[in-house]
Amino acid sequence: MRDLQEKYNMSFTAASLRPELARIVAERYVACRDWALTKQSILADNALQSRSPASAIRMEQEFRHRLQTLTTRQIEILSIASLDDCRSIAWLSVLKYSVFVFDFAADVVRGKIEDKDPVMRPSDYENFVTRLADLHPELLRLSVNTQVKVRRVMKTMLREAGILDDTDGIQRLQRPVLSPDVAGAIRSDNPKWLAGFLVPDPEIMKGHE
Repeated sequence: MRDLQEKYNMSFTAASLRPELARIVAERYVACRDWALTKQSILADNALQSRSPASAIRMEQEFRHRLQTLTTRQIEILSIASLDDCRSIAWLSVLKYSVFVFDFAADVVRGKIEDKDPVMRPSDYENFVTRLADLHPELLRLSVNTQVKVRRVMKTMLREAGILDDTDGIQRLQRPVLSPDVAGAIRSDNPKWLAGFLVPDPEIMKGHE
């Protein structure tokens, strides 16, 4: 179990899920199996199509840090995956890298699905942050602009991950579908990450028996 006093990492606001960019980083890494060379390759030809050198450096670092949490098998899947699998592994990398994102997905979003209340409301996020403020005072020290950005990027990532559908103006939540390859790669790593895909605990434990 993680230390509840562990500070939340908010660097994920440097980029949303962007599975197509995560796949580029995975492809470059699989080609050389060296993160330093991967970094050089991506920055050399602006592979992430950043608008400025500073943005290129920031985005490369964010995606590299996310993908470095993945197992070799997970990175390999990402490098050759279909769009759906690419999206799933990109979301997994964020869940593993950001405790804040994992906690929100596994606790709040999954809880709403289990309670048969599949509509995301502003109060769901606000209550989550308020509830954790004592354990994570760093949340209260964020500037107003950063707070707005964190919330916006979180919502964008949920949409990109296939968890949030707001095409009709209502923020509906749904459990994303995992392919056998992706589900197997997650289980062989640590089944707990399935909670971030809204899988209920009994199903997680059943598959782990």
